[in-house]
Amino acid sequence: MAKQKYLECGKAVSTHGVRGTLRLESWCDTPGTLAALGTLYKKNASGEFVPMKVRSSSVQKGMALVSFEEVNTLEDAIPYKGTVFYADRDEIKTRPGDVFVADLLGLSVKDAETGEVYGTLSDVISPGGRDIYVVDDVRGGSFMIPAVKEFIRETVTEGERAGVYVSLIEGMRE
Repeated sequence: MAKQKYLECGKAVSTHGVRGTLRLESWCDTPGTLAALGTLYKKNASGEFVPMKVRSSSVQKGMALVSFEEVNTLEDAIPYKGTVFYADRDEIKTRPGDVFVADLLGLSVKDAETGEVYGTLSDVISPGGRDIYVVDDVRGGSFMIPAVKEFIRETVTEGERAGVYVSLIEGMRE
């Protein structure tokens, strides 16, 4: 499975002030990760990614405040409300072992001991600051796994062994 070059990183939820600044809801690990990017991308009508150079950015109340070189007034900013912005994966600072959610989605979820396939990872949610993996079960329906080392033994995003290897407790798939 080829890795996506551009990853969803946030959404413009409102404007801020009169100089064209946008308030972006961060879909990154932290709003600071989003605010640190020098270029964000938006999709045009034909699905191409268009770069937008960040003039300045900061974090305020859990949101990224971003000013773009191309957006200078409140009137310029209003049409961007609701726009999903993307980042080039190569421009995001990562640490060893970091994995993008986009690279997890669609992976097989397998028993770490037997290799039995339980299903496919369909979503990652973070209701209380800790990730929870949503798995579409091969038997039908879905179940959730907290993304902690007690349950997630190994994650391989590329190659023949690609998958999320887990150790489940009794009743977790019910």
